Amino acid sequence: MSGATTPNSEAAIPEFKQIMGHPAPLWMLFMSEFWERFAFYGIRWALVLYIVAQFFNGDASGQAAANLTYGSYLALVYAAALFGGYVADRVIGYQRSILIGASFMSAGLFMISVPSLDLFNLGLATIIVGNGMFKPNISTMVGKLYKLADTRRDSGFTIFYMGINIGGFLAPIFTQLLAQKVFGTDAMPAYKMVFISAGVGMLISLVWFAIGRASLKGIGAPAAGTEGNKRVIFVALGALCVIPVVYFLLAVGAQKLQGVLTVLFVGLGVMLMIEGIKNGPVARDKVIAMLLIFAFNILFWMFFEQAGSSFTFLAENIVSRDLGGFNFPTAWFQSVNSIAIIAFAPVVAAVWVMLGRRNANPSIPRKFGLGLIGNALAFGLLMFALSSLVDADNKIPFWTLFMVYVIQSIGELCLSPIGLSMVTKLAPTRLVGLGMGGWFLSTGIGNNLSGIFASHVSGESGMSVTSALSGYTFGFYSLLGAGIVLFLIAPLINKLMHGVK
Repeated sequence: MSGATTPNSEAAIPEFKQIMGHPAPLWMLFMSEFWERFAFYGIRWALVLYIVAQFFNGDASGQAAANLTYGSYLALVYAAALFGGYVADRVIGYQRSILIGASFMSAGLFMISVPSLDLFNLGLATIIVGNGMFKPNISTMVGKLYKLADTRRDSGFTIFYMGINIGGFLAPIFTQLLAQKVFGTDAMPAYKMVFISAGVGMLISLVWFAIGRASLKGIGAPAAGTEGNKRVIFVALGALCVIPVVYFLLAVGAQKLQGVLTVLFVGLGVMLMIEGIKNGPVARDKVIAMLLIFAFNILFWMFFEQAGSSFTFLAENIVSRDLGGFNFPTAWFQSVNSIAIIAFAPVVAAVWVMLGRRNANPSIPRKFGLGLIGNALAFGLLMFALSSLVDADNKIPFWTLFMVYVIQSIGELCLSPIGLSMVTKLAPTRLVGLGMGGWFLSTGIGNNLSGIFASHVSGESGMSVTSALSGYTFGFYSLLGAGIVLFLIAPLINKLMHGVK
């Protein structure tokens, strides 16, 4: 692995100034991630709507294709984290990987603002490559600020996760106002301003990290003997060469991409298992536990990530958004998740602490099970709304979709921040970055499946009440069943984790 320290080396962690009970660099990483997530969530609401409007002339038949493109884009964003984690571990270190990734992401965001299908897809490919270098490595560095036994570790990841969601809350509101109030109208949004403002946000993240990385005191720096710029140049050139490959993967379609992602996941599992076996039976068992959790993570995100695809078309066409004369923008639904995370993250964290004091804190597998069941309840509400609350205009009440986002968010809090922390505890010491890449790859597989699922929900001619009800009913039973299974096998997974909590 490349870096000044091994990811879980306790003796090598420097002394940091403490701010609000946590190492000061946490807050620098918090703000870097805030701006990156501002860029990411700033375009989330607009992508599928833009694809239909720009490349299908607004025809609802383009919804399925837009959903597939969105799912493939997200899948590759997270799959790229697998390679970004490896490059950081073995080649140039975490800090320089983040700087290269931020540069590529900002370039890609500006590219997709040009109304050309080829340049749009090339821009998406550039964002994907950049995100792969950025996303897993900044998350890994949060874990490297704490010793393994530090009780603040999980709360540190929760604080970091709130940075993600503050950016996610502000971005859709700001970009929607730019697109539909400042530079365009509700009927003709200026989507290019969404993408340009996201590119500016990514540039801010780049500059913020470049200035603030001195506070890390060597955490994430390149290993001795690899400090020169030659490796950085080779990695940057390699990333440029990878962009056409990603462009091709976007073009082959979600179904074929699913096969590619599956092969990658199997390969990652083999690499982690080999490393675990080399380190002894305890490390091997921890890897097995981590891979089992990854499998359930796939299912969670397959249905959770309807937020940027089928839920967008649901909000646009089937949800009554008239609130006493104020038409609630479709884009603002993307902020509900972040509002709920910000509101409930301290509550959920406090509940875990309270239960821990009573020796009743749920295990990691059971927290994941709660996340799956929470996601299932959200789909159960949609089932009820689409079967019992449809009005004469074929609309369902505003509050139902709003609450779907809230319920999903509580489920997410049981799963996602715990998952980031889990990887830093269970992955083999030399391959924590690769393990974090595996976490994001499993999320990516779920996202690709989410696009395939969303395309079925929309059907050939656009979403209808009937097609939405059928699809979301399937989602409810799939998530509920998986949550129950995970609860039942939790003792087995706990045994494999050898005391990791």
